[in-house]
Amino acid sequence: MLNRRTTKWLALLGGVMLTASVALAQDNKALLDALVRKGILTDDEAKQIASEVSQGQTATPVVTGASKYLQKLTFSGRIQTQFADISTTVNNAPPGTHPPATEHFILRRVYLGATADLGDGFSGVINYDFANLSFDKAYIEWKQSEALVVDGGLRKVPLGYEETTSSGELKCIERSPATRYFVESNNGRRLGAGSYHIGLYVGGKEDSGIFYNVAITNPERDEFSTGNTAVNSTPGVNNAGGSTNNNLAYWGNLGLAGKCTACSFKGGIEAAYLPDQGGTVLGTGQNLTIYGAFADITAGDFNLAGEYLGAKDPLGASPIHSAKPQGYWVQPSFMFTKAFEGVVRYSAVDSDGRGINLSDGIKYAPGGGTMNKMQELYLGGNWYIKGNDVKLQAGYILGQSVDTVAGGTAKAKTTGFRSQMQLCF
Repeated sequence: MLNRRTTKWLALLGGVMLTASVALAQDNKALLDALVRKGILTDDEAKQIASEVSQGQTATPVVTGASKYLQKLTFSGRIQTQFADISTTVNNAPPGTHPPATEHFILRRVYLGATADLGDGFSGVINYDFANLSFDKAYIEWKQSEALVVDGGLRKVPLGYEETTSSGELKCIERSPATRYFVESNNGRRLGAGSYHIGLYVGGKEDSGIFYNVAITNPERDEFSTGNTAVNSTPGVNNAGGSTNNNLAYWGNLGLAGKCTACSFKGGIEAAYLPDQGGTVLGTGQNLTIYGAFADITAGDFNLAGEYLGAKDPLGASPIHSAKPQGYWVQPSFMFTKAFEGVVRYSAVDSDGRGINLSDGIKYAPGGGTMNKMQELYLGGNWYIKGNDVKLQAGYILGQSVDTVAGGTAKAKTTGFRSQMQLCF
């Protein structure tokens, strides 16, 4: 037979376990009353357990000791494992000179994040990618209301609808060539005008469905912990800047979201101004301007999303020629069942003489040389095992780049298969 001390500890353990669910609050009280009647617990002990249960339902069970104002601490994570089998062939290239194919398993993302709520609208958000040694989020937030939210730190700027869509919610595994060309880091071809920047952000949404986001940030994209690593060669997020990036960049979007009887919709316009980030050499007074529009419509099981992006890049093609690159993507998808979805995406980019490589637009694709234009077709399917929290995706890729930046005829072709398993928590 169990003695009184043993049963008391069992009762205490049971009380702690019951804190896992608010729905069991009434059952907790009944259990404690029964234990008091049987003499296993005293009234004071029962009250203490009840108090701990109540606190566990309204505050974080994590004890940090760092702040007496901490009300809630939430952890999150994302794991994405890919397999890519992608090859590139260059037109009229001699046998054996085509670039080596990619055939590899890849740990695409390993996110671990935390959100600390300190009350009165103040919170802090950190999300780190251990697969790429980079931050996905690191900012302090003050939320006055849904209509006014202010963030200070590192996050994605409000440019590129596909780019600002969480990687955990992408339907085509990787983002389109149009998005990647405009927002990925500047390599002499890509524009580097988007994604992760450090600065001040203000945004919100109204009951009418109108939403807005504006930001003032450093002009350069940078999310890495430090520079000069095997992953990147950027200065790192603690870089103090220099002559090529001392002028601040400005970003903004404005749109409308809502629902009708049989559909939902979201659409808007976007723009950015990046001083000294244009031209073939940064920091020489060439100012880059980006503009675009996006739409996302759902009707029953059918969804159609798309975006157009354009740029004015003074002397962006050469020291004597400017460029006006443009690109777009269109993505229809259909839910055949609650778990299975089919998706198609077409994307095209015209660099207007600045140049683009297949590897610039298609993640993990072998390069096919610098061309003037490229396009990609993606055909895929998604199996939502547990929604986006456990999801298996697979797709076929067909990409092509054409014409040299000097005006000559050339062609390179990329074909392949990409799959991804995702788990979010």
